[in-house]
Amino acid sequence: MAYTYKYPRPAVTADCIVITKDAEPKVLLIQRGIDPFKGCWAFPGGFMNMDETTEQCAIRELEEETGLKVATTDQLGAYSKVDRDPRGRTVTVAYLAIIDEPIAVTGQDDASKAEWWPLSDLPHLAFDHYDILQDAKCMFETITKNRS
Repeated sequence: MAYTYKYPRPAVTADCIVITKDAEPKVLLIQRGIDPFKGCWAFPGGFMNMDETTEQCAIRELEEETGLKVATTDQLGAYSKVDRDPRGRTVTVAYLAIIDEPIAVTGQDDASKAEWWPLSDLPHLAFDHYDILQDAKCMFETITKNRS
C-alpha cells in the first residue's frame, strides 16, 4: 500500500538559464507555446520527473525545448513565491550554464521558438523569470571573474 500524505504538496520545476561569455553576453530564452503565458518568453524549464534530480530536470528540459545539451550547471537558487505560477503552488530550482558563444537552437516540445537575447535588450519575461535573471547575472559575473 502506498503512503498517503495528508498535507498539500507543491509541484517542483527546474529552469536552466544559459548565458554566453560574448563581449555582449546573451541569454537563451524560449517562447512558450502553451498556457500559461503562451507567446511570452521564458527560460527553458519544466516539471521534474519522479526519477530525476532538479539538475537532471533542468538539463533535460533545456535539451527538450531547445536542442542544446550542456553537461554541467551551477545551482542558482530555489524560488518559491506563493503566486509565481498560475497553475498552482510551484517551487522552481534554477540552474546557470555558461557557454562560450551562442549555439544554434530551435524551439521544440512545448516551446514555439528558442532564441538568444542580449542581456541588455530583453523581452518581457513570464512567471518570475525577471527576478531569477537578476540573480543569474550576479552569479554569471562572479563565476566569469573567478574563472578568468
